[in-house]
Amino acid sequence: MDQTLLAVILLIAVALTFDYINGFHDAANSIATVVSTRVLSPGAAVIWAAFFNFVAAFVFGTAVAQTVGRGTVDIGIVTLPVIFGGLIGAITWSLLTWFYALPTSSSHALIGGYAGAAVAKSGMAAVLCDSCTAWGRTLTFIVLSPMIGLVVGHALMVLILWVFQRMSPRRVDHWFRRLQLVSAAFFSLNHGGNDAQKTAGIISAVLFSSGYISTFHVPLWVQLAAYAAIGLGTLAGGWRIIHTMGSKITKLQPVGGFAAETGAALALFTATSLGIPVSTTHAITGSIVGVGATLRMSAVRWGIAGRIVWAWVITIPAAGIIGATTYRVLTLFGYH
Repeated sequence: MDQTLLAVILLIAVALTFDYINGFHDAANSIATVVSTRVLSPGAAVIWAAFFNFVAAFVFGTAVAQTVGRGTVDIGIVTLPVIFGGLIGAITWSLLTWFYALPTSSSHALIGGYAGAAVAKSGMAAVLCDSCTAWGRTLTFIVLSPMIGLVVGHALMVLILWVFQRMSPRRVDHWFRRLQLVSAAFFSLNHGGNDAQKTAGIISAVLFSSGYISTFHVPLWVQLAAYAAIGLGTLAGGWRIIHTMGSKITKLQPVGGFAAETGAALALFTATSLGIPVSTTHAITGSIVGVGATLRMSAVRWGIAGRIVWAWVITIPAAGIIGATTYRVLTLFGYH
């Protein structure tokens, strides 16, 4: 078998492995609230989330994939070792944070690892860091996505409490147990729509860099493979992080779960429509905090939330350092 073809196949396998890890790492984002409110069992919840992760392939385009594949670094300098370094940076950081039960962003780990490997090859000129590029929008949404989730989740919860103030708690709980199935599906759809595209963009970069596609685009088979991998990863679950997301930040009832999932889903939908790769973790965490704060400020465990925020801050540079180191090691063996 041709060495280039073998390298391409192996890289695609590594990319899909990252996508699978992204699924089980971020499964908590999709199902933590619906599990913690006991609307669905963990098993039923992961099946529900995985189904809508995959269905997103037929709903969204490829704007996010285009941004990740060629909008964050100069595609002209990208080689297969650069992509491999980026993927190893993302996978390593995702597994480390999964082990310590920290709901960090696999998306930002991928972007950070990819950029770190590119910088190791060609210096800072490899990163497209103008304010109008993908980096400017991505860094802006690191702040905006949890804020949108927080504001919308908080506003929805306040509106629901006002509208249903005369209804008995039992009836409210009855209705929102059903509505939370809808909000969980909406969130999982948007989770798949944003996150699977990132891996599709990386695989397209592999194909372009190796000459298997002449212009940068995202083939249909790449899209379907990426959505299938993230759906299978979600089926595997991320039980350690589910506990952090579902109960450690604040306690949720079905009405709160509905508001949190809807707020986060709207934040993701906004970003995906604009072609911006964002963190589902940031969006749902901000939304959960917003919902918890409607009860009382002390209902939010700010220490846990602060620990999560610090993990967010270091994700891009940490994954970048691992990606750059991996690329440097490859150069010692003659791979550039």
